[in-house]
This record gives sequence, structure tokens and C-alpha cells, in this order.
Amino acid sequence: MSEKTALVISAHAADFVWRCGGAIALHAEKGYAVSVICLSYGERGESAKLWKQDGMTLERVKSARQAEAERAASVLGVAEIKFFDLGDYPLIVDREGMMRLVKVIREVQPTFMLSHSKWDPYNTDHMRATSVAIEARMIAQAWGHNPGENVLGAPQLYLFEPHQTEQMEWKPDVLLDISSVWERKRAAIGCMEGQEHLWNYYTNVAENRGNHFRRNSGGQAGGRKSTHAEGFQSVYPRTVDEL
Repeated sequence: MSEKTALVISAHAADFVWRCGGAIALHAEKGYAVSVICLSYGERGESAKLWKQDGMTLERVKSARQAEAERAASVLGVAEIKFFDLGDYPLIVDREGMMRLVKVIREVQPTFMLSHSKWDPYNTDHMRATSVAIEARMIAQAWGHNPGENVLGAPQLYLFEPHQTEQMEWKPDVLLDISSVWERKRAAIGCMEGQEHLWNYYTNVAENRGNHFRRNSGGQAGGRKSTHAEGFQSVYPRTVDEL
């Protein structure tokens, strides 16, 4: 296993592409083995374009969304993608699903984790995924849980940018320059054909965050040029030796 690992916990099959595809591609290039868990396919609530086709079935929608996510993951350099198929709208993670997630976390031993905002009144699947990620991280740290397995350390959990950010109580404290991998992220976005209406939206988000990166790295007084960036909110304190 690579010493440098990361784990993305995505409520639906497309979320990881829109919200942290740049982080995935960038860290894959840096030698990280990035794993993605899709708790559901987004088959009921996030596949309207597919459901408008005559004769569409639930299994066909799931198959289409999985194929899209696998193509996008390949473009981004994902080491492994897993589909838990827990259903969406609502996403319900029972004890068995939680233990599956804990097992993967311990196997991956992520250097850091990524998931959704803590609050999302438009899509409770998103905030439920993060609640589950926080709880699974806690269980994976417990020495008394399945003694003999590798216990998890204390990876940071970064919350990636939600849709309609101003409604989600999400405030970024980390800006990541993804200019060097933007074309890969845009290609991955193009794989998500079931939600084509979001392609331009998340292109604009990346451009706006690139502007924020430039401003916060020095702006007109020598800031680093960035065309595209992603924002993240950290959940836990970061331990540092210098600022």
C-alpha cells in the first residue's frame, strides 16, 4: 500500500467529481493512492435526465451512473472506487453499512479524508454522508473495535464545497490550487452525462475559487497565479510547528 493515501466519502456517484475532482487528480499525481466510496448511485434523486427516457428502470439508472463514475475515476487517477449501493433519497446507512465503511477506512489508513458539508437543507443525503464519515472515523480509531486490525490515527476530514454554498453554513479555510490538473477535472466532469446541467456550474465554481486563491496568496502584490481552485473546510484542528 502507498504510504500516502486519501479517502473520499461521496453520498452519490457524481459528488466526488464536482466537488473534489481536482484534489483527487492533484494528489494522485503526487503519489497518493486515492480511494473513493460512493454510498449510493444517486439513482432516484440525481438522475432526472435518465428518468426522462422512455422505459427507464432503476437498475438501468444505477448501471449508467456507475459507468459514468468509473470513467471519471479513471480520468482522475483514482486508485479504487467502491459502490455501497445503499440507496438515495433518502440515504440510510445502517449498522452493517457503517461497519463496512469502518473496515475500508482501516484498510486505506487515509492521510486525509474528504466528504460533504455538515449542513445541507436541500439534500439531506449529503449531510448524512458526512455524519456517517465522522462517526466511522471515530470507530476506526477505537482500539477495542475488532482488536488486531490496524487502528486509525487522526486524519483530517475536509468538507468540500456544497451546492448553493451560502445556505450550507460552509466556510472554507483551505484553498487548493488545481490549475495544473484542471483539464483532467473538466474531462471527468464531462463523464457525468446524467447531470450535464451542472457542467458549467462547477466550471464557474473552480474559476471563482481560483480568483480567491490568487487574492489570498498575495493578490496584485505577488500572489501566485491560479486559474482554478477548490475550497475545503477542515473539521479538526491542524497540528503545526510553524505558521
